[in-house]
Amino acid sequence: MGEETKIAIIGGGSWATALAKILLNNVSSINWWMRDEDSIKHMKLYKHNPKYLQSVGFDTAKLNLSSDLKHTIVNSDVIILATPSAFMHNLFVDFDKELIKDKIVISAVKGIIPEYNAIPARYIHKTFGTPYEKIGMICGPCHAEEVALERLSYLTIACQDEDIAENIAELLACRYIKTTVSDDLFGTELSAVLKNVYSIASGICAGLGYGDNFQAVLISNAVQETENFIDEVSPIHRDVKSSAYMGDLLVTAYSRFSRNRTFGYMIGKGYSVKTAQLEMDMIAEGYYAVKSVVEINKKFQVEMPIVQAVYNILYEKITPVIEMRILSDRLT
Repeated sequence: MGEETKIAIIGGGSWATALAKILLNNVSSINWWMRDEDSIKHMKLYKHNPKYLQSVGFDTAKLNLSSDLKHTIVNSDVIILATPSAFMHNLFVDFDKELIKDKIVISAVKGIIPEYNAIPARYIHKTFGTPYEKIGMICGPCHAEEVALERLSYLTIACQDEDIAENIAELLACRYIKTTVSDDLFGTELSAVLKNVYSIASGICAGLGYGDNFQAVLISNAVQETENFIDEVSPIHRDVKSSAYMGDLLVTAYSRFSRNRTFGYMIGKGYSVKTAQLEMDMIAEGYYAVKSVVEINKKFQVEMPIVQAVYNILYEKITPVIEMRILSDRLT
C-alpha cells in the first residue's frame, strides 16, 4: 500500500470526516461515499462537510465524492466503514456481496450490529465472506473533534494480518496522529463496544450529581468488567491497560466530546431515551450496544453489573436514581 492505494471511506459523519482529513496527509485521493447528495453538493462548492467538523477544509480535487455505494466500492482497494452500526445492515442489505468480498475491509464503526448482536468484524466476515485476515479495525483513544484541531492523538489498527495492520497504520500516521498495531481484532472491537456502554453509565452518574470520586470507582470497575468479558469471549493474551482498551474507555467516559457520555448525562438529568436521542441528533452507539451485550452475555454469564444497570435504565425503564444506588453497593 502507498500513496496510490485506492481507499474508500463509507460514511458522512464526524469520524468519517476526521479519517478523510488524516488520510489525505498520505494519499493523493480518496473515494468518499455519503448518503446525502446535498452534503456532497455542499462539499464540492464550499470544501467542507456542512454537518460535521465544519472547520475542516478539503482540497476537493482529492475527493471522489459519490452517493453511489457500488461505484465507490468497486473502484477501491481498501474499504473503511465509518457509518453508525445501527445503519450498517440496512446499508448493505441489498448490496452485491461479491463486490466487496475480496477487498480489505477496515471497520471504524466502534459499535455493534444490532440485527445480529455482532461486532463489525464478525458481521463483515459472515455477510461478505471476507476472510478475517483481511478485516481490520481502527480504534482510539481518539475523538474526531480533536483530530479537526490537529491535537496529538493515537490510533491502534488491529488486524490478524500484521502486514495489513502495518500498512494501514502507515497510511494514518501523520504529524498529529501516532499509530500502533495489534493482532487482537476481536478484543479491541469488543472493548470499543463496551466503552460506549460505560460512557453512558458515566454520563448518567454525572447527570445525577455523582462526583469524581465515584466516577473513578465506576471506571475502575468498568475496566475489570471489560477484561472479564473479552477474555471469556476471545481468550487470548492481551493487556487491557493499554491505550487501545483502557485509553479508549477513559477518553469516551470523561471527554466533553463523547456523545455517549452526553446521552447518559441527559438520561441522568431526567430526559427520556427518545427525547435525548432527538435532542442530540447524533447516534449514541452505546444505546444499541448495551442490549446486544446483554444478549451475548446470556451465553457467557460474565458478571457485568454496570452493563446490566445501563440496560435496566434504558430498556427496563428503571429510575436512574434507584438503579445507580443499587449499583453503587456492588462496586468495589
